[in-house]
Amino acid sequence: MYQSSTEEITGSEASESGQTCARSGLKGTTASSFCPASLSSALSYQSSYVHTPSSSHAPCQPGMTSAAETQHDAATTMMGLVSSSDSCSVRYPGGTPKFRRTPGSSGPTGTTGSSVSTIAGASVIVAVVEGRGLARGEIGMASVDLKCPELVLSQFADTGTYAKVITRIHILMPVEILMPDTSSEKGKGTKLFKLITENFPGVTLTAIQRKYYNEKKGLEYIQQLCAPEFNTVLMEVQAKYYCLATAAALLKYLEFIQSSFYAAKSLKVIFKGSEQTAMIDSASAANLELVVNNRDHRSEYTLLGVLNHTKTPGGARRLRSNILEPLLDVDTINTRLDAIQELLQNEDLFFGLKNAIGQFLDIDRLLSVLVQIPKQETVQAAEAKITHVIQLKHTLDLVPQLRMVLKTCSTALLKAYSTTLEDNRFDVILEQIKTVVNYDTSYIKGSLNMRTQKCYAVRPNINEFLDIARRVYTEIVDDISGLVNKLGEKYGLPLRTSFSTTRGFFIQMKLDGVVLPEGNLPTEFIKVTKQKNSYGFTTADLMKMNGRCDEALREIFHMSYVVICQLLTTIHEHIHCLYKLSDTVSMLDMLLSLANACTISDYVRPEFTDTLAIKQGRHPILERMARQQPVSNNSYISEGSNFVIITGPNMSGKSTYLKQVALCQIMAQIGSFVPAEYASFRIADQIFTRIGVDDDFETNSSTFMLEMKEISYIVHNVSDRSLTIIDELGRGTSAEEGIGICHSVCEFLLGLKVFTLFATHFLELCQLESLYPNVENQHMEVQHTRSSDSGAEQVVHTYLLSRGCSEERHYGLRAAEMTSLPPSIIQEAKSVASKVSQQLLARHPTDPETQRQRAVYHLATRLLQTARNSRLDPESLRMYLKGLKKQHEAELQAAGPARPTDSGS
Repeated sequence: MYQSSTEEITGSEASESGQTCARSGLKGTTASSFCPASLSSALSYQSSYVHTPSSSHAPCQPGMTSAAETQHDAATTMMGLVSSSDSCSVRYPGGTPKFRRTPGSSGPTGTTGSSVSTIAGASVIVAVVEGRGLARGEIGMASVDLKCPELVLSQFADTGTYAKVITRIHILMPVEILMPDTSSEKGKGTKLFKLITENFPGVTLTAIQRKYYNEKKGLEYIQQLCAPEFNTVLMEVQAKYYCLATAAALLKYLEFIQSSFYAAKSLKVIFKGSEQTAMIDSASAANLELVVNNRDHRSEYTLLGVLNHTKTPGGARRLRSNILEPLLDVDTINTRLDAIQELLQNEDLFFGLKNAIGQFLDIDRLLSVLVQIPKQETVQAAEAKITHVIQLKHTLDLVPQLRMVLKTCSTALLKAYSTTLEDNRFDVILEQIKTVVNYDTSYIKGSLNMRTQKCYAVRPNINEFLDIARRVYTEIVDDISGLVNKLGEKYGLPLRTSFSTTRGFFIQMKLDGVVLPEGNLPTEFIKVTKQKNSYGFTTADLMKMNGRCDEALREIFHMSYVVICQLLTTIHEHIHCLYKLSDTVSMLDMLLSLANACTISDYVRPEFTDTLAIKQGRHPILERMARQQPVSNNSYISEGSNFVIITGPNMSGKSTYLKQVALCQIMAQIGSFVPAEYASFRIADQIFTRIGVDDDFETNSSTFMLEMKEISYIVHNVSDRSLTIIDELGRGTSAEEGIGICHSVCEFLLGLKVFTLFATHFLELCQLESLYPNVENQHMEVQHTRSSDSGAEQVVHTYLLSRGCSEERHYGLRAAEMTSLPPSIIQEAKSVASKVSQQLLARHPTDPETQRQRAVYHLATRLLQTARNSRLDPESLRMYLKGLKKQHEAELQAAGPARPTDSGS
């Protein structure tokens, strides 16, 4: 095999390169590049479609077709699909519509460890429809990621706020949303349409004629395209009319915006119900900084950044999806925790898997292009398809190594994936590839290296004309090398042959120790570019040779493509096993990432009971930022004390603590260890947060109105199994109204079994503890010191959580003292505040009988909790119950004697 010694340029020369849909004078698109998403862009785009795919989806015969021949027919058909009443543009409020291209899967499918690079390049298209009449509120959704051949269907009943739809779309991060034209008519848009336009102002909204939302067509599409491994989805969706309707509209639309279509029996189709995962609304995800840092969107100080040590793009996507949609099934979570525990205990398994997984490419993207059939054959399509077969061979070559590593595993989940890898179809496909592709052909980074691999990918003696074309190409490359050597001898300069994607072969000369005659390059050298320490240039003869070289390459790629197409036809019946491989690699990568996070920090395996109990818990993001252990705190919430009111001065750590509990809950429910000494959690079906006091100018909402909207959303959607975090409610209005709203919201939540953490500066709310036995007061401790120099009093924040209500008064004024406000203003404020507080904070003594009832309630709930969750041996259980008895007697004694009953009554 030919091995080039030519140096490849990967610096600024290489950065000039970029794959476009029309390159080297050839019109059309590559098999791995998609056309623009919006209709107008697609119509103006110089690409067309040879035919509309029939139900048989027969592959096109290899051959180069003119792009202009069928452009008019395709445009006419597309005009029938998309409603003429709405342009398919990005709608910016009050701005000019802008067209936007849907990102395709062009470019290398290389590995990356960056969460930004794998997540920011999302290319999802979503179709949404809502039932009409009595079915209003029933939502159907279908989505396809153009980089991953997976059709995700969902259908669910939503509330009037459409919280589930908006949350699901936020998680998918689509570049385009399809809706029926009847829901988006000008001036008559439905409530759902208006909410989507408000929440996603930068996303293309496309109106599709309602007739294309056809559930019968949707079912036919799924029957035609669904891979045999996923046929069970037909049972799930055959009565889900709305998700079938969206599938029909989406797949029909995809036929037109792509230069290819999915082959029969090649698509992974899954139905995703809303009951399988916990719901975290988009505001809560932003408040908790799950995937995006609020201060710097490029920062890795997020929960995803803390946990993301993935080696593949598929692993990073899976981790992000799990963080935004944590699991609800305890058994599934525990199988993940078992696998992570084994990885932590078995170093050979951990490092063996890490090494094997790190070599995999993006299998989802590779699958996406392998199962698509180009509507139009071009040189770029031929070159791309050869690359994909090389990448497929590279991927399958890694399977035996992964098998060997997993041989020694013992936990159920890792054993299941080990069994998946025993599928003999991986070996069958690899053997079939090796009958056509050279044994030593592999995926190598670098454009010249890959160019060489593609040239010599197909084995010799399969196609005589291909062998001749390769010999011609080799001779041309040898001639280029000889020409450069002659020029070097002629001018006495240290010249060498280099290569870049944009320039092809060119001449490079380093400046170190070189003295040019008369200080200038010879006039024969043209197109001169100067970098830091080298010149790059070419000659007229070299440019001609490059032209001949490109012509030879076109011939090689075309003839190789004919052979590769025959190979793909042969292996197509087995290729669906790659879906299993993709699932295995992405899950193993995510588990390794979660295990890796445990090696960096001191994490503990969580348990799942009916109680949230965290011993010495830490904030995972703060721990990463500080690079040392932050102050840790205990947390305890149970059915007997499910409402915790937290008070304390400004900057004492209340908000950080609230977020810490929510983040630990999410980490536990994705199957991760958590930063604590011990952790027990109750599965939360929803996680709500109300944090922040900023005005929202986009929706014309004041601080108070924003608070009310967020708390209204919580009140309407909260359930007994939810976890609710509320930080500073009612601060945007007067003290009386704020206390009133807080009190009424607290009483509403107290009527449920929801676990609630409520941070407030309204100390009046602490009196709820004397009214309700399931309320507990806690506060952030501070210490007071005096400066030895000035004698001024200073407040030291300990960030420690303690029982009881905060005894601090006027701590807002202490914060004001730290600013440059004049002392006279501070003093006057203190005087007025002390007078007001005497009226507002008049304490009412707690009734002893109420305290005794509270003590009995606490004893009952603790006994019930012990009966449900205790795993103690009989002797330890006896000691624990004796301790409970002593604690109960102490609480009764503290409450004082019982009130004597009136005998005369």
